[in-house]
Amino acid sequence: MADITIRALMQIDNLQPKFAAYNGATVQGSIPLAGDTVLIGELAPGNGVFGLIDRALKASSVEATSQMVEREFGFFILRSPSNAEVSMARDAILSELGASMQDRLKPAIASTQIITSVEPHQAQLLNKWRKGALLVPGQTLGIIECAPAAYISIATNEAEKAAEIDIVEVRAVGRFGRLFISGSENSVQTAMEAATRAIEAIEGRNE
Repeated sequence: MADITIRALMQIDNLQPKFAAYNGATVQGSIPLAGDTVLIGELAPGNGVFGLIDRALKASSVEATSQMVEREFGFFILRSPSNAEVSMARDAILSELGASMQDRLKPAIASTQIITSVEPHQAQLLNKWRKGALLVPGQTLGIIECAPAAYISIATNEAEKAAEIDIVEVRAVGRFGRLFISGSENSVQTAMEAATRAIEAIEGRNE
């Protein structure tokens, strides 16, 4: 499987309650719970995801939360209450590829923005397609965009750790990942800073 490129690979421990609930409402498979550890990856070409997930499931007691192939990339989430079991699944994937964590792509932040006192009509437009919390007019909205897309997941978990915010939408599949959070201006600012630091701290190779 040497022709598979690891675009993103991250192990997130202590899944936060709101992010766990968001995943539970949107995934196809085993529902992650608060406190779980998850392994999230993005691969190219996309079809490589199926064989690698099979290998990881056979090598550990993790459960498959999500696996999908979109236009360009394959995406997956594996979960377990045991951090050690998720580590075993991660190592099985890396062994199958003959790779290490340094072979993943280093993420880059494409854009960030904070919108204070969101206008009611714009809030309602966003609420039409959000899968998380409703965006209440007058709240502050924070948006982060990064690439590869899957890395927006670790940004979301760190944002929730850092401040009392609501998760409006997380888009972790595709060319760019996008996170939409809401709350007070101070809490959104704090969460955005934590999310940005989480992305910037990830090591890997340049594309």
